[in-house]
Amino acid sequence: MKDERRKELGLYLRTRRNQALRSDYGLPPVGRSRERGLRREEIAFLSGVSVTWYTWLEQGRDISPSRQVLESIARALHLSDTGLGYVLSLGGYASAVPKGPVAADAPAHVQRLLDALDPNPSYALSPDWGVAGWNRAYEALYPNIGTFDAADRNLLWLVFTDPYVRDLLPDWDVTSKRFLAEFRAETGQRLGDPDVAYQVERLKEASPEFQESWDRYDILGFESRERLFHHPAVGVLQLEHHQVSPSDRPDLHIVVYTPSPGSDAGEQMQRLMETAR
Repeated sequence: MKDERRKELGLYLRTRRNQALRSDYGLPPVGRSRERGLRREEIAFLSGVSVTWYTWLEQGRDISPSRQVLESIARALHLSDTGLGYVLSLGGYASAVPKGPVAADAPAHVQRLLDALDPNPSYALSPDWGVAGWNRAYEALYPNIGTFDAADRNLLWLVFTDPYVRDLLPDWDVTSKRFLAEFRAETGQRLGDPDVAYQVERLKEASPEFQESWDRYDILGFESRERLFHHPAVGVLQLEHHQVSPSDRPDLHIVVYTPSPGSDAGEQMQRLMETAR
């Protein structure tokens, strides 16, 4: 395990342990009021590993836990399937991810796909969550996207630093935290990559909300869901959020917003695109 992943694994395990609800394990509170947090000894016992070994894991020591040990610890911490996948990726047991610099722009055939998806707002997301391409419908929904340099055209950076996005998302507080948790789940193996490390560090400096959420170590897998957007020109749009990956470019995610069933979002997007044109 590389140093960055060892450190991340230790911090993640410690955070999950400290946030565990003792009653879920049939354990009484510590003292009179401490209802959250398990001792290292308790997790080690539940996992079937020694306290020393588990302590070394949390400390980010240079050790190589087996897949079986990591799975056992994940079960003891009651992690979700996404949490388990994250732990395994940090331990080196997930599929290999592409290395090296991330392309700033989507390849031509991916851009043509995005264009064909009009009037459904769509964009391509690179492994470090840079927005690598988008269609006219997405630019009509979020006109600022075309004004940023490639280095700043990162979804997390835009969500946490652009006031327009805060106004666009009526549930910004919930959505921003969810995006961050999904980002963390997807980028565990890339935490040492310059692109990812750069985005994380500058977001910590730029956004107290990002720093607070980052320190929670929440992990979530992507799920298609309804999203609300409050656009100044057409009001509230109800859109479904979907994500797919081209088979020849699995490093890219294509994000597509389609009208929610029974909503007026289709007509609203047509009007919005006509106004933008």
